[in-house]
Amino acid sequence: MAVVKAFRAFRPVPEKAARVAALPYDVMNSAEAKQMVQGNPYSFLHVDKAEVDLPEGTDIYSEAVYLKARENLDTMIETGVYEEDSEPCFYIYRQVMNGRAQTGLVCCTSVDDYLNNVIKKHEFTRADKEKDRINHVDYCDANTGPIFLTYKNNARVHTIIHSFVAAHTPVYDFETEGVQNTVWVVNESAVVSELSALFAGVDALYIADGHHRAASAVKVALKRRAANPDYTGDEEFNFFLAVLFEQSELEIMDYNRVVKDLNGFGESDFLKALSEKFELEEKNAAYKPESRHTFGLYLGEKWYKMSLKSGVCDESDPVARLDVSILQNEVLTPLLGIGDPREDKRIDFVGGIRGLAELEKRCREDMCLAFSMYPTSIEDLMAIADSGNVMPPKSTWFEPKLLSGLFIHKLS
Repeated sequence: MAVVKAFRAFRPVPEKAARVAALPYDVMNSAEAKQMVQGNPYSFLHVDKAEVDLPEGTDIYSEAVYLKARENLDTMIETGVYEEDSEPCFYIYRQVMNGRAQTGLVCCTSVDDYLNNVIKKHEFTRADKEKDRINHVDYCDANTGPIFLTYKNNARVHTIIHSFVAAHTPVYDFETEGVQNTVWVVNESAVVSELSALFAGVDALYIADGHHRAASAVKVALKRRAANPDYTGDEEFNFFLAVLFEQSELEIMDYNRVVKDLNGFGESDFLKALSEKFELEEKNAAYKPESRHTFGLYLGEKWYKMSLKSGVCDESDPVARLDVSILQNEVLTPLLGIGDPREDKRIDFVGGIRGLAELEKRCREDMCLAFSMYPTSIEDLMAIADSGNVMPPKSTWFEPKLLSGLFIHKLS
């Protein structure tokens, strides 16, 4: 059973919300963040990437960065950029991009649910990336970026959330980066109670995006439990900030691959090697796969459709049947010599939001060939998490990204 808890958020005052809200810290580098905050003292990047306010060349993992993040957050609260809600609330967060809406419930979820695998994972995490966010959460004494969770379709939860939206005026409604962001405050005790009870009957929540943020929040909680052995479990550090989306609300985009060289193959020999496992068809234009087990290949300024031959993969294995696994196991490792795509510098990954033209551009600039992918499904993500397995790296790309800075969950 999932614990979903209302909380007293620190939120930007409505007239400043659009200037505060920022893309998550991990979608830009420090130089890009520094450009993005120019002329905007309210941008949450002053907290999430506080090196923008420190001298050029500052180590982004130094204590100075985390101290500056805490200072900037405290200043925003003290000067009235943020205000705290007077009672525990849920919040509804809707994003509309290219005409498609996703509507989620902002809440706190349980550290123990993460530890007991009620909150299910599908990716490995890296210790260095965890350490950065552990320090950020610990120094700021707050969860500042929500974890992106999903759950299986639930008709009653869907009705409550969408009925509330239809009947109430939002507290925020603004557009940024081509995405409309709208927020409602759910402060009616009967609605809060019913939603909490409904989620208590949900068997599992699934991390869609934010594995490192979730792992870091949990490790901060464990650190604080160790420092407070008489903790009751009700303290705020036992919970972390999340947005829960019903699976039908979400769309996973393709996550494409570009590779630097042919690993010693000539073009014709490489195509011949591919033809052992795939049917190849030359296309007259950029090819975006339309179904599972089909791939686009861009090589030598030509596009090909690659269709997996029957019997190549084990359809009963939830990991092996993923298209990203098939490409890795049948092409990247045996033909192109890329065994660990997390570490190999000869491969890069391009989110589907950038389009196929970006793949062609990369092949003109610094790469040799590209693969366009069919998106992984939410059902595949859930099946893999349920089986206790993990996906290959860079299997899913979610858009739009949840903005940071709209909801702050203080840990004490």
